[in-house]
Amino acid sequence: MELPTVGYIGLGNAGYPMAACLGKKGYRLVVRDADLARGIKFVEEYPKCRVASSAAADFKDCDVVITMLPNGKVVKDVLLGDHGIAHHLKPGSVVIDTSSSSPFDTRELGAELSKFSVDLVDSPITQEKLHAIDTGGATLMVGSDSPKALEKVLPILKNMSSHVFPMGGLGAGHTMKTLNNYVSVGSIIALCDALVTGQKLGLDPQTMIDVMNVGTGINFSTANSMKNLKSYDSGYQLELLVKDVKIAKEVIERSGFHSDLPQLALEYLEESMEVVDKGACHSECLKGWEKRAGVEIKKTEREDGRGMNGK
Repeated sequence: MELPTVGYIGLGNAGYPMAACLGKKGYRLVVRDADLARGIKFVEEYPKCRVASSAAADFKDCDVVITMLPNGKVVKDVLLGDHGIAHHLKPGSVVIDTSSSSPFDTRELGAELSKFSVDLVDSPITQEKLHAIDTGGATLMVGSDSPKALEKVLPILKNMSSHVFPMGGLGAGHTMKTLNNYVSVGSIIALCDALVTGQKLGLDPQTMIDVMNVGTGINFSTANSMKNLKSYDSGYQLELLVKDVKIAKEVIERSGFHSDLPQLALEYLEESMEVVDKGACHSECLKGWEKRAGVEIKKTEREDGRGMNGK
């Protein structure tokens, strides 16, 4: 069976390896990134693919177009802006938004795309361990109002990931994504609280993390992004985490449920933004806690990667 032609827009830290999953499976991709060099590099690795020019019509022959962009507003501009590609997509084609977007914006975008007889599917990503996305280990949460569109794109989604979870109608994928991130944020805040408190009371922060990773305190941050306190290299920027918390806050509020934690989390993380460089890894939020606590977290060397005693 001939593989569908797929457009891929956004070859950043997550987009490039996700697109590469399809390139490795033999898909003929039409790729575009704000950094032209990334598109050229991709095509050099996967010669069956080609780089799209700035012309919106370059995606007119695509059966499916995948977006992996910073936020929903950028996605909307790429599709419906002055140089938007939606006007050139063929009827019956499907757009898959894998970006981290507001589910409310996603539903509005879906209604706009339907005027062009184009279906929208939201399929944001998460992962079980750090950099799993780089080797095809993404987890996808999917929302779609069209069973036909979902059936059409499922093989593509499965070729980009290890796990695919249909969550419900359009926007359900982005709702699940933001709630997943919200739970992760809760663990980040608790971990930062614990590290500065522990050090003030004489505990070694790195050993604290080693204990949590073989105890009930284990979470994604202790096991992955903040496992080694000497390294800030998760690939996920603090400013993106702040954006995701804002989406979670809106989703929770619009559900009719009240919680003080979203606003508190936002305040803590925005304080951290003031003490880190632009583009800083999200794990550097710990610097905000260091400032508030008046301590600098001690970075101890591991002897064997499993704790100072190796037990």
